[in-house]
Amino acid sequence: MMIRNLLFLAPLLFTLTWGEELKVISDNFKGDQLKGMSVFTGNVKVTKGLDELNATKVTIYTDQDKKPVKYFAEGDVSFYIVTELKERYKGKSQTAIYFPETSEYHFYKKVDLIRLDDFRRVKGDKVIVNTISGQAAAESANNEPVIMTFTVQDKKPKTKSPAK
Repeated sequence: MMIRNLLFLAPLLFTLTWGEELKVISDNFKGDQLKGMSVFTGNVKVTKGLDELNATKVTIYTDQDKKPVKYFAEGDVSFYIVTELKERYKGKSQTAIYFPETSEYHFYKKVDLIRLDDFRRVKGDKVIVNTISGQAAAESANNEPVIMTFTVQDKKPKTKSPAK
């Protein structure tokens, strides 16, 4: 009964502090109010507005006012995010950290990020996306290259050569 109450109160608490509904679904939940930690494990799905984050484990850290300050997702992370500029991203990584104060996502290890609007794709070991400015940065590890793929439009349509 206690866990059921905590599961009910946790999303309500986040809704009150964010102003937009935050929904967390998982197989298990552990919370420590004194440490400001809520740990969700097993098939975790976090949604807020249009954004969605899926992982094996998500830890939400809060400050003394119970306001979320950091989300730490690990284990087969997949995500769909929409920036303030309405750019849509989807992708996957092994670890993700979201900082609500700066509206910034940090993705780590085997990152594969696709901007759906123009099909730009970035692969690397560290990718950062700021959802307010739309700025992104990528880094590699172990001397492996960052790979970026673009869809390029030709300025002039190609004409067919006459058949012979």
